[in-house]
Amino acid sequence: MAAPHAPPTTFRESTLWSMPIRDLGLTIEGTRLEPVVDEFRRELEVVGLRRVFPRFYLSTEWGVPFETVAIAIPFYLAHEELEEMHAERAGHVEGQDREEILRYLRHEMGHVVNYAYRLYDQREWEQLFGSIRQPYEDDYRPIPFSKKHVRHLPGWYAQKHPDEDWAETFAVFITPGLDWRAEYAGRPEALAKLKYCERTLASLLDREPMVIDDELDEDVGEIEYSLAKFYRDLLPKESRIGLNIDMMLKSIFPSRGAPIQPRAASLLLRRLEPDLLDNVFRWTGHFPDRTRVLVDHLAGRAQSLNLSYHQSEEPAITVAVTTLVTSLAMNYVHSGAYVR
Repeated sequence: MAAPHAPPTTFRESTLWSMPIRDLGLTIEGTRLEPVVDEFRRELEVVGLRRVFPRFYLSTEWGVPFETVAIAIPFYLAHEELEEMHAERAGHVEGQDREEILRYLRHEMGHVVNYAYRLYDQREWEQLFGSIRQPYEDDYRPIPFSKKHVRHLPGWYAQKHPDEDWAETFAVFITPGLDWRAEYAGRPEALAKLKYCERTLASLLDREPMVIDDELDEDVGEIEYSLAKFYRDLLPKESRIGLNIDMMLKSIFPSRGAPIQPRAASLLLRRLEPDLLDNVFRWTGHFPDRTRVLVDHLAGRAQSLNLSYHQSEEPAITVAVTTLVTSLAMNYVHSGAYVR
């Protein structure tokens, strides 16, 4: 395979949007990711994981291909401008800073250990976490603040699948400086999973892994499609909102005559969008791409209705909008529809 091109100085040039991603010269080495990955390797040494050597590579999203020890890191994290562009187009970045990247690495390492030693075949693992053969659904209906699960990644991610439950438990266990016994003292079922993790890792310190395959899935150096196609495919299809949205918006932005120096409700909604994407996902499990569609729909209707408000009302209206979006998101997560 030909040597990769040097990464361009800017990714906002129109010509780069049509280039295959493999030709953009993206690597972990020499970027902000390299010292973070090195720091994570040192974390693994501290907890005694010296016989499993994960392979780190760039791909389209976080993940570990099943039955491998290869950890995929989103390619857009390898370049500051790509990360900014991803935030603009996707509305959400998984790994915004060093600490968040480490959180994702700890989670993915849980999958690596699970596959390397085939822990999922153990009877106790299945009793605690469930069968790894359960269908893996993109949509899941978490129970917020469940005492059966740990909390590590946003969106109550441990409740998505038994494999994710284990990965989240592992991540909590290896987090430096976290007193997990105290943190989960009042949650006996989650604590039992952490204690299993402690016993299991102690038993693995001198054992060679059963699986060492480091085959890559969608390695950045082999991706033939362009950034343009990647972001076009990433955009969610317009959801069927199917709501009396107009009535809801009018209750938040009531018409009391034309306010002095009116502010457009649609602009406020779009300004609140970035914080809503992250926080609604964290506390409800409603994915950021769906929240973005929902908020865009609200903003579009507010613009069509020519809704406005006075600056003095903004704090109260911000609370009302946040409550509305969170309520709609919770409805969707638990019933599959925003309103029934």
